[in-house]
Amino acid sequence: MQTYQVPGIAIAIVKDGKVVLQKGYGVRKLGEPAPVDANTLFGIGSNTKAFTAAALATLVDAGKLSWDDRVYERLNGFEMYDPYVSREMRIRDLLCHRGGLGLGEGDLLLWPENSYTRDDIVYRLRFLKPATSFRSSFAYSNLMFVAAGQVVAKVSGESWDEYLREKIFLPLGMKDTNTRVDADRPGANYAFPHAVGDGKQRVISFVNVDSTGAAGAINSSAADMARWLLVQLDHGKIPGTGQQLFSEKSSKEMWAQQSVYPIDGAGFDSLQPLQPRFYGYGLGWFLHDYKGRKLVGHFGGVGGFVSRVMLVPEEHLGIAILTNAEVNSFESILYHILDGYLGGPTQDYIAFYRAMDDKARKDADATIQKAQQERAADSRPSLPLEKYAGDYSDPWYGKILIRVENGGLVLSLPLTDKNVTANLQHWQYDTFEAHWRDNATADAFVTFALKADGSIDHFTMAAVSPLTDFSADFQDLYFTPLPAVKGK
Repeated sequence: MQTYQVPGIAIAIVKDGKVVLQKGYGVRKLGEPAPVDANTLFGIGSNTKAFTAAALATLVDAGKLSWDDRVYERLNGFEMYDPYVSREMRIRDLLCHRGGLGLGEGDLLLWPENSYTRDDIVYRLRFLKPATSFRSSFAYSNLMFVAAGQVVAKVSGESWDEYLREKIFLPLGMKDTNTRVDADRPGANYAFPHAVGDGKQRVISFVNVDSTGAAGAINSSAADMARWLLVQLDHGKIPGTGQQLFSEKSSKEMWAQQSVYPIDGAGFDSLQPLQPRFYGYGLGWFLHDYKGRKLVGHFGGVGGFVSRVMLVPEEHLGIAILTNAEVNSFESILYHILDGYLGGPTQDYIAFYRAMDDKARKDADATIQKAQQERAADSRPSLPLEKYAGDYSDPWYGKILIRVENGGLVLSLPLTDKNVTANLQHWQYDTFEAHWRDNATADAFVTFALKADGSIDHFTMAAVSPLTDFSADFQDLYFTPLPAVKGK
């Protein structure tokens, strides 16, 4: 916690059908004494995805759908950019990141907070151009899980949130777990989100991820996650009841590799001691091996929280680590615990991962510095600033505004709940650098392309830092000017 400046951590460990540990460490909020305990709620981000897969498994077990049903037959209006993919996309395809979209493509529909509903997001899938052919490669996709959640709602007749509460949380005794930011009330036992600013952790605002739903909206605690680990390791059997939450057949299906993730592209290059022999994705779960055992796990990150869940089925071992800071401190804890149970060689994982993080930051800083040195700093925009101002639209994201303000250009996202705004600083030629006033959104380059007559044809965006989260998918945007409205 000192090394990574993490205010609070909660950990659950289960082994051989029993809870070994469910405990909190540190504080819920920097500057305040309230401690983290086993019942403190954290955003678990993408660890939500396994819950969504389990919800669909209950519907499969009930005979209400099958993993290989066509999505459009279960979700009216579902449509992808390619008509063939629209017709052939199956339920299982939604859950294993092989739909042909690029990494994180369309995630700006989810963050920053905006007015899009889950149905709006599913509708806009038809405007996202594929990055690869269908089922040919792995690329992590939150939007496919949003669609999966809407399948749950359509087939069950309830919202995704209510279905999970009734069919998963309550049967498992996960009494505090919920799916909505506004479910946390003043005085409730929940952790506050934190992020690094000016080199130090600071409290940030809660991010409303209601539209994210099935991709990452769950809030849970160490105590509740321990129950989730137990039912997973017992192939769907609810502890102490003899009842099945989902069938053993469905359990094995969710843990079966559906998509291959090439090891050389999975970020293990500098992790030689942890290098797996296989790496892939099931239905809502990452799959790989460690010390001769199959691991079933996932990461999660959402606005000031990151989390880690890991199952070692052969050892009947499950681990959940919840934190209220945007740093990957959990890996150091995870592998320390794994080595404690599995034996064999070990190492100082805190130093190991810290060195990796430091190198990544150093390399990113060098990339940014190199770009700064090589840019044509004495160049000027091709047009007067007012010529860049106007209303623009991207086919899937929608409308943004560029205005002249105090002698400079300002870009704003009118669809966001907080009207996120960036100052555009000239970089070189017709490229500007967007510096977001909320300091939470990653800086981006904005590059304009002109027509032969000197008017603006379009502009594109790209992240400034190599460390920018993939969900800031600026590279997938293509904005063209909207016609001017008469009288304005």
